Amino acid sequence: MATEPVLLIGAGGLARETIAAMKASDLHHTVGILDDNEALHGKSVGGVGVLGGLEFVVAHPDVRLLVCAGNGIARSAIVERLSTLGVVGDRYSTSIHPTASIAAGCSVGAGTILLANVVLTCDVTVGSHIVAMPNVTLTHDVVVEDFATLCAGVSLGGGVRVGWAAYVGMNASVRQQVLVGPRSTVGMGAVVVDNVAKGSTVVGNPSRVIRSDIDPSGAAADEIDARPSAERVGSPA
Repeated sequence: MATEPVLLIGAGGLARETIAAMKASDLHHTVGILDDNEALHGKSVGGVGVLGGLEFVVAHPDVRLLVCAGNGIARSAIVERLSTLGVVGDRYSTSIHPTASIAAGCSVGAGTILLANVVLTCDVTVGSHIVAMPNVTLTHDVVVEDFATLCAGVSLGGGVRVGWAAYVGMNASVRQQVLVGPRSTVGMGAVVVDNVAKGSTVVGNPSRVIRSDIDPSGAAADEIDARPSAERVGSPA
C-alpha cells in the first residue's frame, strides 16, 4: 500500500517525534522539512532533509503538510503565513500514532498530531492543528479547540473544554466540566478544579492564578467563551 507523502513545517523536537510516529504507522512518509532557519538548510533532522524555508511549499503543490511547532500561537502564525502562499485547509494531513485509541463517535481535525498512547474515550471533539503528546487521556465529551497543545500525561475529565491555542502542561489534570480558556496556560502537574480564564496562567494543586493577561481585543482576561462547543471548535475568539 502506498504511503502518503508529507512535508513537515518546523525542524524542532516535535518534527522528530512526528517523523517517528509516521514511521510507526506506515501510513505516511516524510519527503522533507521546511524551516526558515538557514543554518539548518541542507542538513538532516530525524533522518529527513531540511529543504529550505517556508516559501519552498509552492514547489510541492501536491504534497500534504503538518505544522510541527510546539506552541499553538506559533502554529497559528505559520498556518496564516502558509495561507498567503496558497495553502488551504485540505492541504493539511493528520498524524495519529498506531498506539493511539480513538473510539467511534470521536473526531480529529486536519493538521492534528496525536502521539503514542493518546486516548479519546467517546464523543471527543479534537479540532485542527492540535498537538497531543504521549499518554494524553481525553474522556467523554471533551472538546479541544484549534491550535491547543496538550503535553505528555495530561488527563481531561468528561466535558472539559480547552480553548483556542491553550497550553496544558505535562501531567496536568482538569476536573470534569471545567473550561480552560483560549490562550491560557496550565502549568506542569497542576490540578485544575475551576474554570481557567482566557489568557491566564494557573499552577499548583489545587491550581491558582499566577498571571492574568488582557486579550488584544480589549476583553478582560476573566472572560470565558461559553458558546456551545459545536460553535467554539476552530474559533480564535
